[in-house]
Amino acid sequence: MTPPAAPAMSAPTAETLLPAPHAARIEDVAGHLDARPEGLGAQEAQRRLDQHGPNALPEGEQESRLARLLRQLNDPMIFVLLGAALLTLVLGEYVDAIVIAAIVVANTLIGYVQEGRAANALEGIRGMLSLDAQVRRAGTWTRIPAEELVPGDVVRLAAGDKVPADLRLTAASNLTIEESALTGESLAVGKSPEPVDPDAGIGDRTSMAFSGTVVASGSGRGIVAATGGGTEIGRITRMLEDVESMETPLTRQMGAFSKKLAIAVVILSAVLLVGVGLVHDYGWVELLMATIGFAVAAIPEGLPAVLTITLALGVQAMAKRRSITRRMNSVETLGSVTVICSDKTGTLTRNEMTVRTVVTPEATYEVSGTGYAPEGAIARDGSPVSAAEAEDLRLLAAVAARTNDSTVSLRTREDGETEWALAGEPTDGALRTFALKAGVESADEQRESVLPFDSEVKYMATLDVIEGVGPVVNLKGAPDRLLERCDRQGSGPGATAPLDAARWEQEIDALSAQGLRVLAAATRRAGEGRSDVTREDVDAGGFVLLGLYGIIDPPREEAVAAIRACHDAGIRVVMITGDHAGTATAIGREIGIETEQGAVTGAELEQASDAELGELARTHNVFARTSPEHKLRLVSALQDAGEVVSMTGDGVNDAPSLKRADVGVAMGIKGTEATKEAADVVLADDNFATIESAVEMGRTIYDNLRKAIVFILPTNGAQGLVILVAMVLGMTLPMSPVQVLWVNTITAVTLSLALAFEPAEPDIMRRPPRSPKEGIIGAEGLVRIIYVSLLIGGITLGVFWWGQSAGVPLAVAQTTAVNTLVVGQIFYLLAARFSRTTSLRPALLTTNPVSWGAIGLMLLLQLAFVYVPFLQVAFGSAGVGWSGWLIPLAAGAAVFAVVEIDKAVRRVLSRRPAAPSAHPGR
Repeated sequence: MTPPAAPAMSAPTAETLLPAPHAARIEDVAGHLDARPEGLGAQEAQRRLDQHGPNALPEGEQESRLARLLRQLNDPMIFVLLGAALLTLVLGEYVDAIVIAAIVVANTLIGYVQEGRAANALEGIRGMLSLDAQVRRAGTWTRIPAEELVPGDVVRLAAGDKVPADLRLTAASNLTIEESALTGESLAVGKSPEPVDPDAGIGDRTSMAFSGTVVASGSGRGIVAATGGGTEIGRITRMLEDVESMETPLTRQMGAFSKKLAIAVVILSAVLLVGVGLVHDYGWVELLMATIGFAVAAIPEGLPAVLTITLALGVQAMAKRRSITRRMNSVETLGSVTVICSDKTGTLTRNEMTVRTVVTPEATYEVSGTGYAPEGAIARDGSPVSAAEAEDLRLLAAVAARTNDSTVSLRTREDGETEWALAGEPTDGALRTFALKAGVESADEQRESVLPFDSEVKYMATLDVIEGVGPVVNLKGAPDRLLERCDRQGSGPGATAPLDAARWEQEIDALSAQGLRVLAAATRRAGEGRSDVTREDVDAGGFVLLGLYGIIDPPREEAVAAIRACHDAGIRVVMITGDHAGTATAIGREIGIETEQGAVTGAELEQASDAELGELARTHNVFARTSPEHKLRLVSALQDAGEVVSMTGDGVNDAPSLKRADVGVAMGIKGTEATKEAADVVLADDNFATIESAVEMGRTIYDNLRKAIVFILPTNGAQGLVILVAMVLGMTLPMSPVQVLWVNTITAVTLSLALAFEPAEPDIMRRPPRSPKEGIIGAEGLVRIIYVSLLIGGITLGVFWWGQSAGVPLAVAQTTAVNTLVVGQIFYLLAARFSRTTSLRPALLTTNPVSWGAIGLMLLLQLAFVYVPFLQVAFGSAGVGWSGWLIPLAAGAAVFAVVEIDKAVRRVLSRRPAAPSAHPGR
């Protein structure tokens, strides 16, 4: 049966179908949804499908290629150029019109090609949903497409299944579900049909199974409480639809700059057109062309291309550092980040459970190594210990191996590299790896019987026949449950020392305070001839407590250094996780996140007003048991406080906040497709340290963008000044509009791009983050733009007037003026490569060879402009003698000298105590 198209209605959530189904009794849920033990009949199921729509998420809208192409033209500076091209076409100046239009087309195509398709996070989430489901219909279990499920259906779950809809569980046998993609909790969650508190968060709703999560073990049955867009994963989808992506600081600043510049140019052009027409005797065509020349001169039409190409080069450089950038502007935004909000599981930690500490009656042992690779050492009081010489350690490892159904083994990844991988439950994987580190291999061949882990009793037991000992019952589980069943402690079933319960409770509390999950191990002789183990046998007690295992999802070793580097750079790191507060606090303390204020829980965030939440976001660095809404509110609160926020994560629960953040960063290996699609940057190695490297690259790119802007604008300033003065004085234009475009274009594609290859300055990661309110140019840059524009423009005018007074042909005088502009820009580039330090040093020759290639290319292009015949026709240029080059060289040297003197003066003035950071405490 093919499901019908979704009706135009809001999806029924579990809450609208039944308020708080997780807190309701099973009979109340069944009655409210009219669920029947034999399942729904075909007609009733079809009626509900027509009413509620298919169990699928809504399709997301994608931007068309035409819309993306037209968006590249949505720039006020481009509008001015298009107007200039249209006017020159009307006036019959076809060459000018073609050149102007070609520049616009080139800029548009560069932006279109580099930007790529916009993200569609809904597709990533849709891929998480189950394809089919086991459902009871008309008294028979059958498998149907998951899209055909309806509220009230009865569904069966087994290990390995994806949960097909939000289910209110009615039965569970050792059922655990891996929900980290939805909640952020690293451990699989034990499920039970018993109702929970109405205010329980998503991670604590143990009576529910949520769509898109995976059954880790056991089996269960439940009533469909919500489908499609009404599920928890559907709610996240709606959040993604409602979340607006934030403009980057560069986008905002360049948008404001373009708008102001375009308005100023249009107004000044209009004033010149009217004013000069009244004062001087220009023909109207000549006057219009002169005005167009001014507009073209003042508009930095090469700037969008320079920005786009510089960002594209940054994207390539970041890719070499394992950071895949999906949106170019996010490269620059990383450089302005003031707060990094990070998920814990899989981001700051490995998402691989590891035994960190074991405690026996005789000693406490520390276990090194992380993840499922059986590599590491076991030490007591700092000295390595082998299990062969420590019987208490060997027996504890043996129980870890025997009460275990997992395996860890080497596997080959798609890239050809090998890694240790787990098959089974993560906690069992941690114990299996610990046993292998202790030299204890699997002992499954000695197993006679097993009592699987049950979430109700919270233990697992096996009956094993041990050579030289006989049949033994081995027990692993929650410490409190095992303490109730032990009366002795020691090394082996023959131990006689009485159980010191008070001491073990202290040990459990101490391990828990470190954020460790604690399990206990015990053993006991079994009666001769026994071939099975039952719950009654275990509950009879008489066990010997062997010790405790302290297990944790360990932090990534490289994350510690990366967080320290972020703090040095003035960037605050905040952990926002769905895991428990104790675990989050312990991990935060271990990796260097400030935890003195303690962790704020999702329940506290739920009760907080917007103002209170803003204060919590400002003063706390660890947030635990959070939902997707909490993460989104925290990111928004930080942005409202003026912070530039990066959010990292790997689960679908992180997707809305990643989309909202100024820069969303997803994990490429363990991240869900939904998270990757919502993110701006994807880390190919799932390494938090790569974020720090990306921030450094972002800061470098921003520095280089600022250098490029401060470099390229004096070209337009000088040209605008030349045309403006010439029009006001009623003299012949020193440069025609197409000559102006020539200078702008070759400068943009050569000299300006050379600055994109400048290496990072030495103190790049010791500066505080720049303020988001700070202009992209800054006061110092603005002063330099003004005086360099006046200097180059004034010299160019002087050169042209000298040529006119000397009686040289107009084309030669204009060509010499253009040469002066070009050579002046070359010398200005040499001075501008170093913002504060002097350029008169060896680094000028060695640190950026691309700059010398760009200078050589620009000189070749300018030689062609001067001497190639068809270019002489197109641009009205003419050949010049030695004086046409020597004069520009002298002018360029003067520009270099003035900028160097300015930098020297600024260095002297800056030798005073630095101002305090704008972000104290980071």
